[in-house]
Parts: sequence; structure tokens; C-alpha cells
Amino acid sequence: MFKCHICGSTEAREEFVSEVFQIDGKPVLVENIPAQVCARCGEEIFNRETVEKVRLIVHEQKNPIKSVQMDVFAFA
Repeated sequence: MFKCHICGSTEAREEFVSEVFQIDGKPVLVENIPAQVCARCGEEIFNRETVEKVRLIVHEQKNPIKSVQMDVFAFA
């Protein structure tokens, strides 16, 4: 059963999300990751199998499907 570790809600919806990861100091975007998204606060939760597949994709896949330009902002 789903329970959000941020707000405690028990309601979630299945969605495909995108996440940016830092790999060796380089931003890497992974799209279409299946996730449970908290209906109250929007926190994205990934199951273990998904986390392992993302790890393999970003560390072992040699050729990305595309490259994109990304704007970078500094908080301070």
C-alpha cells in the first residue's frame, strides 16, 4: 500500500516522469520513468526494479537517444 514519506497521504497515481541525474558531474536526463506520484504533494516514488533499471541506463548505456541543451541557474 502506498504511503507518502513526505506528507503521509495514502493516495497516489501512476505516471511517467522525467528526472535529471548528475553522473560524473554531467547532467543526464532520463525520460518516461514509471512512478507513483503522491496525489497530495506530488512526491515521486520509484520501486526498486525501476531504480535499478535507471542505474543501468545511466551507467551502462553508451549512446543516449538524443541530446538537449539545458539552461543552468545558480541559487546563490
